[in-house]
This record gives sequence, C-alpha cells and structure tokens, in this order.
Amino acid sequence: MRRVAASVTVVTTDGPAGRYGATVSAFSSVSADPPTVLVCLHGQSRIAQAVQDNGRFCVNVLPEGSTDIADRFAGRHDARVSDRFSGVDCYGLPGTPPQIDGAIVFQAEVQQTLLSGSHLIVIGRVGAVLGGDSRPLTYHDGAYHRVVPDAAHAPH
Repeated sequence: MRRVAASVTVVTTDGPAGRYGATVSAFSSVSADPPTVLVCLHGQSRIAQAVQDNGRFCVNVLPEGSTDIADRFAGRHDARVSDRFSGVDCYGLPGTPPQIDGAIVFQAEVQQTLLSGSHLIVIGRVGAVLGGDSRPLTYHDGAYHRVVPDAAHAPH
C-alpha cells in the first residue's frame, strides 16, 4: 500500500478514556448523506480503545509543511516527547477531540466499529468540517510529498 498516495491525517480523541492522537493514512469518505468518514486504527493501540470509549474523534488533514507533526504523532519522536500534543497548536473545548491549527478538521461521532485483521475500522458521522484553504500533506512510497497541480490540466 505504500505505493498508493494518501493524505496524511492525525486522528485525535479526548474524553473519559483520555486524550490521544495518532498519524493515520487510512482515511476515507464513506457517504455524503449523511456525511460519514472512516479511519483505520491498529486494533491494539491505545487510541483505538479510546476512540471507542470516548465515542468521538477528529480527523485532522495536515497541511503541507506539517511533517514534524506527522512524525510526532506517528511515534517517531517518542524518545524526546512524552506528550505528543506538547508544542502543537491545537484548539477545542476541554474534553473534546483536539483540532490541529491549520488542518482541515472533520469532527465525527462514532457510529460503528469493525475489527478486521490487525485493524479497527471506525465509521463516524461528521458533525462539522473546519478549515480547508491549505494544500494537504501527502505520503507515498515511504516519503512525504506536496500536491502540485498538473499544469496541463490546471483550470484557466
């Protein structure tokens, strides 16, 4: 799957089960009516259990230039950072999933979960979409990339 380009997202949750965040590339739209998305989380991860218990999550689609945030929430800085949210500009009310500043944010309530192999598929109904002016950070073949319009097909 590393050969398939994907947007880079950080899934966040907060509530009685705790505050967690993780970099996730398996994110997709499911339905426009009602607006529904899905994310796939490693089934044994702390965030998978917390999303289920908290009943809500945010999908933060990271903008270009956010590779440090992506790496931090992927666990690449765990030896240096005890709190992945430390130093990351987030907003939102206490006890609600953190929203990363500059990201396109999908706020969702858990509708259904399904364990498939090693991963938990979480389907969420979208209550709000915030942001949206920046180009997304993408991941392909083991590296981060920018989205660059194809000049031959760019709108005139």
